Amino acid sequence: MYRLINSSSKFKLLCRSKSLYRSAQPPYSPNSILPNLLGKDSSFIHKSKLESWNQRSVRSYSSSSSESDSREAIKYDVVIVGGGPAGLSAAIRLKQLCQQKDADLSVCVVEKGAELGAHILSGNVFEPRALDELFPRWKQEEAPIDVPVTSDDFWLLSKNRAFSLPSPFHNKGNYVISLSQLVRWLGQKAEELGVEIYPGFAASEILFNEHNEVTGIATNDMGVAKDGSRKENYQRGVALKGRVTLLAEGCRGSLSDKVIKKYNLREKGQGQHQTYALGIKEVWEIDVDKHQPGSVLHTLGWPLDQKTYGGSFLYHMKDRQVAVGFVVALNYHNPFLNPYEEYQRFKCHPAIRPLLEGGTVLQYGARCLNEGGYQSIPYPVFPGGAIIGCSAGFLNVPKIKGTHTAMKSGMLAAESVFSTLQEGLKMDYFWDNLRSSWIWEELYTARNYRPAFEYGLYPGLAISAIEHYILKGRSPVTLKHGKPDYEATSEAQLFSPIEYPKPDGAVSFDVPTSLYRSNTNHDHDQPSHLLLKDPTVPENVNLPKYAGPEARYCPARVYEYIPDETGDLKLQINAQNCLHCKACSIKDPRQNIEWTVPEGGGGPGYTIM
Repeated sequence: MYRLINSSSKFKLLCRSKSLYRSAQPPYSPNSILPNLLGKDSSFIHKSKLESWNQRSVRSYSSSSSESDSREAIKYDVVIVGGGPAGLSAAIRLKQLCQQKDADLSVCVVEKGAELGAHILSGNVFEPRALDELFPRWKQEEAPIDVPVTSDDFWLLSKNRAFSLPSPFHNKGNYVISLSQLVRWLGQKAEELGVEIYPGFAASEILFNEHNEVTGIATNDMGVAKDGSRKENYQRGVALKGRVTLLAEGCRGSLSDKVIKKYNLREKGQGQHQTYALGIKEVWEIDVDKHQPGSVLHTLGWPLDQKTYGGSFLYHMKDRQVAVGFVVALNYHNPFLNPYEEYQRFKCHPAIRPLLEGGTVLQYGARCLNEGGYQSIPYPVFPGGAIIGCSAGFLNVPKIKGTHTAMKSGMLAAESVFSTLQEGLKMDYFWDNLRSSWIWEELYTARNYRPAFEYGLYPGLAISAIEHYILKGRSPVTLKHGKPDYEATSEAQLFSPIEYPKPDGAVSFDVPTSLYRSNTNHDHDQPSHLLLKDPTVPENVNLPKYAGPEARYCPARVYEYIPDETGDLKLQINAQNCLHCKACSIKDPRQNIEWTVPEGGGGPGYTIM
């Protein structure tokens, strides 16, 4: 059972028993249902909250009890998939508009993590521009943002040295934060405004009507065994129907990806394919005499070769904590490259290791990020809804920031949704608003930084310096991205295997140790959410041609080649290890791996990322 969150209609979702749903006939009363859900002792639920639940209007609810496999349905005005910065900002802005204009729109947010923030991972040096617009009094309202940037350094690393370069990031006025903590705060603000939030439920399916318009989403079935049979706790997924559906799943969202392809939104937008990077991060607790709250450091260069784009960050948070991260662009060529092991090598650099020695790793995680920028933004509107946040790809690469743009995109979408539902305007208004906003200006100015590094590290630095200091984003040309990331992988015969040093257990660690620190967890007895379109590709193509790269690009050892009884190597998928980073669906050379959502609530459990 998941925690109860201010909506009487939630009881249908928050309990695993379908019989309980059907025994409670509308109108639903939290007072009558609570004893069944919680037992006799429900005194911890504040009386005022119960009264507010009873006073709220009941959402439309329907089911067909004549069929054992029927799907319960709850109807809302707006359904939002993803409880991250974009999704919550959209929900909050919608409710703010309702208050300002005396309207009433029902809004729900469905989040696959067990709680808000559980799947959120980011650097994060936070630019508060969008938050200033959403909550001008966020400081007085105790947002978890209290470490201003105090220094901003940029190093080029060789194997044994660090060379200081002029910092292009301009982080004055920004803050070092934990994004997962900020997301939980945004969730509280959304609930206070009346947004209904469903944590622990994974949106697995887009629902369409007869006109090929999106009408909502369905959550996946719970209680399905690995062999596909139904366990005793089986529960059919629930349909969340919306007049408008907003997809805010984050980078490489599984439903967003399907919608983009179905409606050809990439071609209708800026036209170029998306390009990605894999970010790996730890939060350390270090010695107090080494800790400098607000200190920000970025690096380029070693241990990556000059043809591989990437770098690192070290952000000093509060409470002696330091966020240590490493980012590798997924268009790298060498199939023997292992991003996780490159990260372990980076931490052993003579300029980095002294900071971490004697410290303790508190948490580990990984997540992919969009780097396509302006050139790769899809048309965000589809029949029945829109794509927002990192699902669309609004990361500003030279700033290494996407939270503020994700939030702003959600706010702009909310304003368009409100105008659509209340004033009859078309959702395409969102595209116009987006292109006239500061998001568009930012991304246009930054559009040539990432593709500049297609020519290598030093040419990329030179082109970026010209763009930043001379042209200031006003270049007469727009550079194009190279091949899609999966096509960039070269054959193994062109390279030699990379011998990585063994972890020392002090600064560098093996994958099982790191996985333990991610708090990732999946029910072992459920179908794998990592599907092979052709099960013969790993052994017939990936292994002989690319030396089995999935065993290296995954930062959680989900994919392993194991000898069978005849000694032949076979791919084994350890889906329970998955960190939901999405690297496999991006980097697989034949695009043979399909990432689908596991049972809701599974995955990492981040708290300070």
